[in-house]
Amino acid sequence: MFPQGRHPTPHQAPGQPFKFTIPESLDRIKEEFQFLQAQYHSLKLECEKLASEKTEMQRHYVMSLSICVCLLLHQTEIAKRLNTICAQVIPFLSQEHQQQVVQAVERAKQVTMAELNAVIGVRGLPGLPPTVCIPLISLCINYRSVCVYSIGNISFPTQTSLEHTAGLRTPLAVPGPYPGAFGMLPHTAGMNGELAGAAGAAAYAAGLHNMSPQMSAAAAAAVAAYGRSPMVGFDPHPHMRVPGMPPSLTGIPGGKPAYSFHVAADGQMQPVPFPPDALVGPGIPRHARQINTLNHGEVVCAVTISNPTRHVYTGGKGCVKVWDISHPGNKSPVSQLDCLNRDNYIRSCRLLPDGRTLIVGGEASTLSIWDLATPTPRIKAELTSSAPACYALAISPDSKVCFSCCSDGNIAVWDLHNQTLVRQFQGHTDGASCIDISNDGTKLWTGGLDNTVRSWDLREGRQLQQHDFTSQIFSLGYCPTGEWLAVGMESSNVEVLHVTKPDKYQLHLHESCVLSLQFAYCGKWFVSTGKDNLLNAWRTPYGASIFQSKESSSVLSCDISVDDKYIVTGSGDKKATVYEVIY
Repeated sequence: MFPQGRHPTPHQAPGQPFKFTIPESLDRIKEEFQFLQAQYHSLKLECEKLASEKTEMQRHYVMSLSICVCLLLHQTEIAKRLNTICAQVIPFLSQEHQQQVVQAVERAKQVTMAELNAVIGVRGLPGLPPTVCIPLISLCINYRSVCVYSIGNISFPTQTSLEHTAGLRTPLAVPGPYPGAFGMLPHTAGMNGELAGAAGAAAYAAGLHNMSPQMSAAAAAAVAAYGRSPMVGFDPHPHMRVPGMPPSLTGIPGGKPAYSFHVAADGQMQPVPFPPDALVGPGIPRHARQINTLNHGEVVCAVTISNPTRHVYTGGKGCVKVWDISHPGNKSPVSQLDCLNRDNYIRSCRLLPDGRTLIVGGEASTLSIWDLATPTPRIKAELTSSAPACYALAISPDSKVCFSCCSDGNIAVWDLHNQTLVRQFQGHTDGASCIDISNDGTKLWTGGLDNTVRSWDLREGRQLQQHDFTSQIFSLGYCPTGEWLAVGMESSNVEVLHVTKPDKYQLHLHESCVLSLQFAYCGKWFVSTGKDNLLNAWRTPYGASIFQSKESSSVLSCDISVDDKYIVTGSGDKKATVYEVIY
């Protein structure tokens, strides 16, 4: 074990047995210990050297990933400019040539490498002028080798130029059965939510989930066009990622286009390269699983969850049903609160923080205040306004004030202690559809069917800001940690606005109207639901897709428990679904 001659030979008299003296044994042990200590020191140095080399390799790896992201962004910008050239040239062509260009663009999406090599050598395409051929050839190259935008994501010079792009334009509107989107009544409608026309009323009674989508041309094209290209900012299978790998670099070929875009103050859009911690870290869920179905029996337009999580309240036609979800086997509601006329829908229900009072609004001029502390829930007060319907409710953090979004565009402010109307915020020129309040109770955010989002100072009683959009606003949520406001559009977009800066994010995963939106209480993520049957969970603020659930019908409403462990959705399938959030 030891090198020869390392230990001295102990003194031994001739003919006597071999012995070690105690000092010699101690010296030998000491030398062996020193030898082992030297070996340990040598191994430690070697280990530290390997660790240093590993760190250096990781640094180079991260740098390589960053370079890849930069290259992808530069390449997509090149492709965007080429697309812009095509879009500007196409309107000046004859109808016949426009159709040929459209077919060539569609063909470009499917070109193979062998065909690409042949295309590069082509100097012209039959029947097309050279000014069109050159951009098309470049477009083919970029579609085959680069992640590119869809034409719908380009900022066109004018709306007219977009409408002249022949088959590239998606129709702006699809006929539907309702006079107003999301069953929202124009403020000229009759009392108690009366719809204009028997056909509209019949369709509404059949379920709000049939409402017609109206998508902006850019959003429609972004959703419909070029679904093949793996794009920056998309991770179609986030749970199959390699740990530590940025989602923007793990797109699977055949995935969707980019869905998250940063919009600068000048309107320039760029796909978002998500950071490495977009889908990992404390407070970020991995997915959500369905654990309970609550068969309400009517379209569920409103839901809310108690704190602590035990009861779920579902609002449908004429009543709110109360469910005890602490026992998953329960298939029937524990009570039913008859609030409105039997044929009118509940549109919003909100619990006071103490869980002892529920406020209900809908297609009626009155709000119902329910006492839940009694053995049998009972109405303890009703608040009556001049508007024929209430679309949304919010409660102040101190439980003293209730805000209701009215179908006439006003925001009614109610003193809950005295049960009186104390103020109305006036500004929306059509129905006020959604509302949220800041955690400190000083600022109110409202969205409306007049295509605006407005903020209000509750201390001074005045409007602070107004954001104008090209689409009706159906839902919004204010981030509990401040700074960000998420807005759900009729156009299918979700936009995340910074409350003090002009920058924003635009998210494109929904395929139709975004009907409800709710932030988690930690502020790190939020969910949105839509007419496309989807529940989407997004990372705040840039909108990385955390998880997605497909339901069997339109998802009209949602809520998240205070501990961020449960999500409840209300469906056009006359049921509510309870999800457990998995971290």
